[in-house]
Amino acid sequence: MFTGIIEMIGIVDEVQQTGSNKTFWISSSMSKELSVDQSLSHNGVCLTIEEVEGNRHRVTAIQETLDKSNIDSWVKHDKINLERCLPLNGRLDGHMVQGHVDATGICINTEAQTGSWVYTFEISENFAGLIVEKGSVSLNGISLTIFNVTINTFSVAIIPYTYEHTTMQDLKKGSIVNIEFDIIGKYVQRNQQLKGTK
Repeated sequence: MFTGIIEMIGIVDEVQQTGSNKTFWISSSMSKELSVDQSLSHNGVCLTIEEVEGNRHRVTAIQETLDKSNIDSWVKHDKINLERCLPLNGRLDGHMVQGHVDATGICINTEAQTGSWVYTFEISENFAGLIVEKGSVSLNGISLTIFNVTINTFSVAIIPYTYEHTTMQDLKKGSIVNIEFDIIGKYVQRNQQLKGTK
């Protein structure tokens, strides 16, 4: 379980294709503190640490993960958001994030304001029921609050700290992001869907 509060940015150091899987070596100052079998959020995707080598670590994404996220497009030197899992005695500063990406979305607009930034994203209408005004969403692993909701678009506002300490500063019109919708909303939607089948 994660909170969507990014700890640092990592750099893709190496990409290897093995059958239908992709293996990535990620460089970060956090890597040397990690251990094999530990879970780590990479742009919102929970991946298992397979090996640690100095200031870098290795993870593998299977086909399901590649299909549902933007990981398949990662190349050497790409920057990604990193977050370790929440300790049992920790504070939930963001919202409950599982690291299970539901879909990708596309950035359709960026707007620099006085001291903040607004980004607007488009998603498939299949997920329209999971975006609500002032609800929570995880974008590339970052816990953010939604506003300006339409059928298939929504906006988020970024404060300077988040802009400077995450990969939000690299997003532009046309960028693809990983999206994890609020787990509570997903359970409510599923419950309503099942009621309709009875």
